[in-house]
Amino acid sequence: MFIEVKDAVKKYGKGDALVYALDHAELGIEKGEICVILGPSGSGKSTLLNILGGIDSPDSGSILIDGKEITGLKPRQLTEYRRSDVGFVFQFYNLIPDLTVRENIEVVSDISASALDADDIMKALGIEKYRARFPRELSGGQQQRTAIGRALIKNPKILLCDELTGALDSKSSSAVLKYIEKVNQEFGTTIVIITHNEDIRLMADRIIRIKDGKVVVNELNSNKIPSEKIGI
Repeated sequence: MFIEVKDAVKKYGKGDALVYALDHAELGIEKGEICVILGPSGSGKSTLLNILGGIDSPDSGSILIDGKEITGLKPRQLTEYRRSDVGFVFQFYNLIPDLTVRENIEVVSDISASALDADDIMKALGIEKYRARFPRELSGGQQQRTAIGRALIKNPKILLCDELTGALDSKSSSAVLKYIEKVNQEFGTTIVIITHNEDIRLMADRIIRIKDGKVVVNELNSNKIPSEKIGI
């Protein structure tokens, strides 16, 4: 497995206020898969994503990424892991308003030893004609694709997406998901998407469900459907 989570525990509070965000969670994801993680609010999805991305750490358990144990890494090592191996795409785009599309994408390229070409990324994401526009001149879907480009230019092993389409209308959501598929196919990036939207699972290679901090489903999708055929 490319991503392995073994017996991961993350808890908050004490005594009667103790809450398990992850309760001995176990999962595995293969390299190059699109994985959709589903679960209700408070189920532990975001905690799991943050732990995979090295933003947070479990209280106990093991997290292996491409054979590397990231649990217990020192702060400098975690920073290097986030810099080289992980790209984040959040529900809210967090673009720099005074930078153009191209500049927003390139802003993190210098921190990568194997950065991808910005023109190739903009072409793959269908935003090359907007390269000189500022975020305020873009639609929500165009801003989200720019955010994906910014995460992707580092050439990360894993692209972690938090409620990727949560702030978008149905047309923009469909377009963004189409380009996520294209990124996966063209760059071989392992993509993990957490979402409340059940329909998005139809485009996934792997479907994971979390409930009360536990992984209750981890299965391959034998009836994968292209995103353009999903009614978002």
